[in-house]
This record gives sequence, structure tokens and C-alpha cells, in this order.
Amino acid sequence: MAATDQAATGTPAAQDSAKAQAAPADPAATPADQAVAQQPAPATSKAEQVAQVVNTEFPSYDKDSNGALSETEFASWMVALKTASDPTTKAESAEVKKWIGQAFASADADKSKSVSKTELTGFLSQGG
Repeated sequence: MAATDQAATGTPAAQDSAKAQAAPADPAATPADQAVAQQPAPATSKAEQVAQVVNTEFPSYDKDSNGALSETEFASWMVALKTASDPTTKAESAEVKKWIGQAFASADADKSKSVSKTELTGFLSQGG
């Protein structure tokens, strides 16, 4: 008799086999734990990912530790980002300097001549 036939007839062997197949991998886990474990982790939005990077990296570019990036500090970060995507980037080229100036003007939303973490996160989150 096949296992499915035994399960249909309700024999003890079939019932034990069905219980073993249905048993959770972790016997101490509650049904709620099992449901959570089976759900994929929530996707992190781009803005959340950018915020995590900004929070992690900001102190290394904020050389004077005043909580905001000057145009020079901002430029260092932007050159690092651009170089990561294009290793041929020349920080001193007129094209890169112009791009940095435009990026700084755009990122400095309150026109304070510095870029806060919030401004930087918003600026970097805008990209495609």
C-alpha cells in the first residue's frame, strides 16, 4: 500500500508519516515564528539605502565635524562617488569642477553654503 493510500485509510503508520512531514523545522518555534520566518525580509527603499550610506560615510567626509559638509568636503565625496563609477574621473578637470559646483548648488537646498545629512540624503535619493 502506498503512503497516500495509508494516509487515506488513517493507519497509524500513515498518520505518523504525515505528522513527520508537517513538523516544523524548529520544534520550539511558534506558528507566528514560523510565519515570520517564511516571509521575505521587507525590501529597503532607495531612500533608506541612501540614508544608511550617508549616516555611515558622512563623518569621514565632515572633516571639521560640524555636522555639515562645506563645498570642499562635499566635493571630496562627489569625486569619490564619480570615481567609483568612472575610474577615469579627473577631480581637477573643468568638467568635474563644474559638475561638483552644480551638484553642490542643488544639494544645498537651504542655501546655507553647506550640506547637511538631510540635504545630502535628499539630493542623492533623487537619482534614477
